[in-house]
Amino acid sequence: MNYLVAVLPDRLQAEEAYSALEKEGLPTNQIDILGQGYKSADEYGLIDPKLQAKKGASRLSTWLIPFGFVAGYAFNLLTGIEIFPIGSLGNHLIGGLLGAAAGAFGAYLVGGGVGLTVGSGDALPYRNRLNEGKYLIVVKGTEELTRQATRILRQFEPENLQGYAEPTEA
Repeated sequence: MNYLVAVLPDRLQAEEAYSALEKEGLPTNQIDILGQGYKSADEYGLIDPKLQAKKGASRLSTWLIPFGFVAGYAFNLLTGIEIFPIGSLGNHLIGGLLGAAAGAFGAYLVGGGVGLTVGSGDALPYRNRLNEGKYLIVVKGTEELTRQATRILRQFEPENLQGYAEPTEA
């Protein structure tokens, strides 16, 4: 499946572009308008970068927190550092808890940061454009269909015109 995304500055241009695509015989069930009064980014399925960041952080925390606990416990066991005067087992457990906290912090920073910056692909710039009050025309279909749509949409001088191809599985 191929996708074509055009960013248009206002509703009037988006509607004119949609009408031009419709007039040229493109199937309307393969054309969507995103923007105020039409589909939202969430309704269309654009990835929310904040959700990706949460997923990344929780995925990393499932193994970093236990690993941090074991590493903190082992570090305290090997070094014999007395954190509080509560005995060696208590200090080992506190070392383990500090290690688990460090693992949680690492999962939050690394998993969340990576999910926020790269986990969403091009969805974040498109979401930002929608938040600015702009409109997106999305055409999905065969390569021939998106090529035809590109030719039609170029006459409306969109701010951005980007094509995407879903990877095919062999």
